[in-house]
Amino acid sequence: MRYTDKENISGADALLASLINQGVETVFGYPGGSITPVYDRLQDYPELHHLLTRHEQGAVHAAQGYARVSNQTGVCMATSGPGATNLLTGIADAMLDSTPVVCIAAQVPAAALGTDFFQEADMINMTIPITKWNYQITRFDEIVPTIAKAFYVARAGRPGPVYIEITKNALVERGDYHWKPCTGIRSYNAVPSVEPQAAADAVEMINAAERPLIIVGNGVKISGAEAEVLQLAEAGNIPIASTLMGLSSIPSDHPLYIGMVGMHGNVAGNRMTQEADLLIAVGMRFSDRVTGDLKSYAPKARVIHIEIDPVEINKNVRTDLPIVADAREAVQAILSAGTITRKPRPEWLAEAARYAKIELDKVINRQLHPNREELTMGETVATVAALSKGEAVIVTDVGQHQMMAARYSTYKHSRSLITSGGLGTMGYGLPAAIGAKVALNECPSTADRDVVVFLGDGGFQMTMQELGTMIHWGISVKVVVLNNSFLGMVRQWQQLFMEKRYNATELVNPDFVKIAEAYDIPARRVTRRFELQEAVQTMLDHKGPYFLEVIVGREDNVFPMVPGGASLDDLLYSE
Repeated sequence: MRYTDKENISGADALLASLINQGVETVFGYPGGSITPVYDRLQDYPELHHLLTRHEQGAVHAAQGYARVSNQTGVCMATSGPGATNLLTGIADAMLDSTPVVCIAAQVPAAALGTDFFQEADMINMTIPITKWNYQITRFDEIVPTIAKAFYVARAGRPGPVYIEITKNALVERGDYHWKPCTGIRSYNAVPSVEPQAAADAVEMINAAERPLIIVGNGVKISGAEAEVLQLAEAGNIPIASTLMGLSSIPSDHPLYIGMVGMHGNVAGNRMTQEADLLIAVGMRFSDRVTGDLKSYAPKARVIHIEIDPVEINKNVRTDLPIVADAREAVQAILSAGTITRKPRPEWLAEAARYAKIELDKVINRQLHPNREELTMGETVATVAALSKGEAVIVTDVGQHQMMAARYSTYKHSRSLITSGGLGTMGYGLPAAIGAKVALNECPSTADRDVVVFLGDGGFQMTMQELGTMIHWGISVKVVVLNNSFLGMVRQWQQLFMEKRYNATELVNPDFVKIAEAYDIPARRVTRRFELQEAVQTMLDHKGPYFLEVIVGREDNVFPMVPGGASLDDLLYSE
């Protein structure tokens, strides 16, 4: 149902009708004093499915997970004051990872602004640096155009978060409703067009290269450029690597795919970056976790940088050919601008195989076939990947388990790895997994796909109350806690670079299985290797939510590793 014209309705009604007109099906939220007019009217809009989370941070992370899987805009709601401030971490996370979310919060009455009224917080000033746009609504007649603009801004160009707050008086004021969508903003060129000469120059540079490498980022998934990037790679016989955020845009088993780049990336991806004579960077921002020491990054390569946000061009890495455009449109333009020469590149592709063999011998075999009794994070992830056949959506929290999940998961479909990249937010994983599963459930063709979330014992405890959201709404997320009783990533740095001074990283944990069972979620703990495969299969076969705790080695580390600030050439393979 869509709402066009309605007479004499409240601001709360105008807000809810506008969300429905924007195509919103699901809202994650938590009520409170100032936003009660909205929740009072919510029951009269059955088109909107509101999921009560257990914390506002859970609501915004769930909206992020929803947006990342669906490639639509996620929506969350909160009340004023602490409700709104609890959204801040998720908003900042969404900004750095280009995730479109519209965060709506109530505010105290307009007449009380600036008086330190109960549950008043100056969220507009707090959110200026972490949003694409924010706005405070103080009158009924601002609601419809502001909500329409918010959804346009969140999705247009490089996506990101928008924060909208509505004073309580505006929510109870009455007026006539007239819906009008926002289709553009004067002077805001959200999607720059591809310059034909730039596309032609790209063809010339690609055809001249002997050792080209494509690096895909999150922008490939956002723009839907997966097929075009593969067409380009196959046309030129060009190997493809991925950033952490770009993972799953290229199927793991594609013969040209050589793995992940960056601090804990694959050997082939990092070494070949340093040896390439041409980098074709598509929808990625050359973050420090990808490049390492900028002075020594890709020293032999010319760079084609395809990026929709002009701010990212030449920000970190010097670009020889910038193409400021949507990734899909840019690659399409390159493919149409001339014939891509297919070169056999036997030596270049053999380098990928040689580096993969080095990594297998020095890292992967030690992780997947360890000569010790302790279970490893990598073998747990690899078991899930094998038994799920690469069909699951993998969600992670942040830490060692995140890198292990990224490295040892396999992906058949795009938008199948959901993780916090730029901000590195512990506590992200569980609520994001809930949002991801809700998004899958809304589409009949994906409703049967599993969502498996890998968590560390530290990050799990930051948002574990969202187990309550899972059982409340019957959301079938498979939760895997890799428990080493440490804040593992910080402990790894302390071990390698701080002489094992393990300060403030060892954890005394509760019984996680009992906690899951208290939420009426089937749960199991695995401590021995022979149990692992059967336990994972039981988890995947279960029709509802499931909790699996795997006790892993306390000093199980993630390798390869590029130390912070070091060159990609300075890979560590072990302690």
